[in-house]
Amino acid sequence: MKIAAIDIGSNAIRLLISEAHPYKGKEVDFTKLLFLRIPLRLGFDVFQKGRISKSKEEQLTDSMLAFKMLMHVYQVDVYRACATSAMRDAKNGKALIKAIKAASDIEIDIISGQEEATIIYNAHLGEKNNAQKTLLYIDVGGGSTELSLFRDNKLVQKESFNIGTIRLLQNQVSKAHWQELARFLKAISKKNDQVQLVGSGGNINKLFSLSKQKEGKPLTKATLSSYYDSLSAMSIEERMHHYDLREDRADVMVPAISIFLNIMEHMKSNEIFVPKIGLADGIVRSIYYQESL
Repeated sequence: MKIAAIDIGSNAIRLLISEAHPYKGKEVDFTKLLFLRIPLRLGFDVFQKGRISKSKEEQLTDSMLAFKMLMHVYQVDVYRACATSAMRDAKNGKALIKAIKAASDIEIDIISGQEEATIIYNAHLGEKNNAQKTLLYIDVGGGSTELSLFRDNKLVQKESFNIGTIRLLQNQVSKAHWQELARFLKAISKKNDQVQLVGSGGNINKLFSLSKQKEGKPLTKATLSSYYDSLSAMSIEERMHHYDLREDRADVMVPAISIFLNIMEHMKSNEIFVPKIGLADGIVRSIYYQESL
């Protein structure tokens, strides 16, 4: 089965096309056929002006038309398109979705932060090392941070906070937002011992790649702090040059690391695992298991 996932985020939009292969009746291998990322940055419009600008509307529509053609070329059997924080907050979000449907025949679902967190967790659900552990999944995006607490592979608690990298760059995160996050984390710490942190999102994945850490090993708090200090001391241009970053990654890396460090501090954790999962991966897997029922 060929499956496509479209992730319309606050910083970028992504198309993932994968092929699902059942293995010996028990496991399923998901082979990536295509991954395309476009730094559309819808959040810069929405979090400042409350709506998506005309130029961004046109870019998003053109992107969906391109995604439609690529799905046709790859002979995709089924797809799902999900929009997250920026589209949730945009006053013209629903109208734009209708226009895109008319232009490209692509249906877009605006999903809640809690559904987003669940989809991301499901992308990692099948890993054996999840069993008998308490895990806090942290997905940091441009518009929001999704937290999901799982124990013994069962959802215990999940919450979405309007703390994201683009919101931080635009000074859209208040003290009250941070206090709300702190209360949530404090409650988790009181009720649970030895919570393992798991990070997802483009920024933590890029940081893991830069660190040259072995797959399966965690990033330490000291490593994150070191990169935070190094990147904070540089201009955007210097970050791009020294770390080979795209401009749309170079500017959001520092606020992303600050969010992860804040959470690690509250959870009194010195490490975070990075399994390189994301919303698109979760969408692909959720589609497969729904279609296989």
